[in-house]
Amino acid sequence: MPEGCAVVSCHVERPLDDRAWAAFSRLQARRPGGFAIAALMRPPDLSAGESEALWLARARIAAARGPLGHHTHWGGPAQARPVDGDPAEHVRSEATWLQERGLHPRLFCGGGWYMDERVAAAVAELGYADCTATAFRPSYIQPGAPRLGLADPARIRVGGLTLLELPTTHSLGMAVRAALGRLPRYVHVYFHDTDLLDYRRRRTLEAALRVLGRRRRGGQLDRLAADAELDFSAVASVP
Repeated sequence: MPEGCAVVSCHVERPLDDRAWAAFSRLQARRPGGFAIAALMRPPDLSAGESEALWLARARIAAARGPLGHHTHWGGPAQARPVDGDPAEHVRSEATWLQERGLHPRLFCGGGWYMDERVAAAVAELGYADCTATAFRPSYIQPGAPRLGLADPARIRVGGLTLLELPTTHSLGMAVRAALGRLPRYVHVYFHDTDLLDYRRRRTLEAALRVLGRRRRGGQLDRLAADAELDFSAVASVP
């Protein structure tokens, strides 16, 4: 990992919403601060009538402009964390769907920052690098709920597998504050496509990325590596 590196990703959760998609697509093409913004896209829920053809067309546009990632919502478009079923098998099923259609994401992020050991093993089997660990504890996650806590990239041992973890460190608000203050060695800013529907949030994000781009070398999320190696239990957080 380059010393003093910054990367940026977007959780593209409403890729079929024309306004949200247009706002994200324009931002990704502009590359504020010089950042190649990774598109972590939620696959379409075909049972809810979401368009496969339109989703695929937009995913290919995003993949041509920056890294492409797989962002799972286990409970459908409006429910990020799992409510039932087998979360690991859900990830494998979506990955197969993507591969059969010629898409090969290199990144993964669990909806609602959900991660357990079986999901981690599935993500490692698929050859993804994971972005689900966070350097902060999201306030809406209940005590005891599965998540990972990590501030720097590492290789995580999951049984006999190794998962490259590229944790998310800064939300939009945190990025604004950090851009003008002291920065950690590794910065991974994330935002949602829906943030871009608000003019002030969109302008604030672009300004923060331009400042960050002057202070940190911009990396490409799917090309980072890490030397540190940890056991899954060392980063599994059950506060």
